[in-house]
Amino acid sequence: MVDATMEALITPDVATVWRWLADVPDPEIPVLSVVDLGIVRDVAFDEARAGGEWVVTITPTYSGCPATAVIATSIIDVLHAHGLANVRLATQLSPPWTTDWLTAEGKRKLAEYGIAPPAHQAIPVGAIGRTVRAAPDIGCPRCGSKRTERVSEFGSTPCKAMYRCRDCLEPFDYFKPH
Repeated sequence: MVDATMEALITPDVATVWRWLADVPDPEIPVLSVVDLGIVRDVAFDEARAGGEWVVTITPTYSGCPATAVIATSIIDVLHAHGLANVRLATQLSPPWTTDWLTAEGKRKLAEYGIAPPAHQAIPVGAIGRTVRAAPDIGCPRCGSKRTERVSEFGSTPCKAMYRCRDCLEPFDYFKPH
């Protein structure tokens, strides 16, 4: 058995750090982790620094997202709690974050939480500048009906729209592709 002193001397592998980050919740949608959202772009251990340094590269969902600072602090706090003393966050803005980076698990969690996940890819590359996309069929996360209607372009946060189901009559947020 490894005691706490010995454990602190063992450097975890990158996969372990990714698992720890998968426990960092998004402050606005706490059923999603920062990994589910695709905010964490990369995890690396830089041996060139004295004692080594963990570098976590993140991309904010958008430049004005009020949760960005909370997410950064939460990532550092979780890694420090696991014994990683030297942690640096790197912000990568290009390419910009898109809902296309949501994991399948994240989309499933959104629906279970009552938020309809994006119904299509945010940026269909073949269609840029050539076609107008038809309104997507947004499924109700409660009953599954496709008989839904948009009530407002903006929901509880700017990244969501407010919809209502015509069958079960329940309102719900739709996580807009962007």
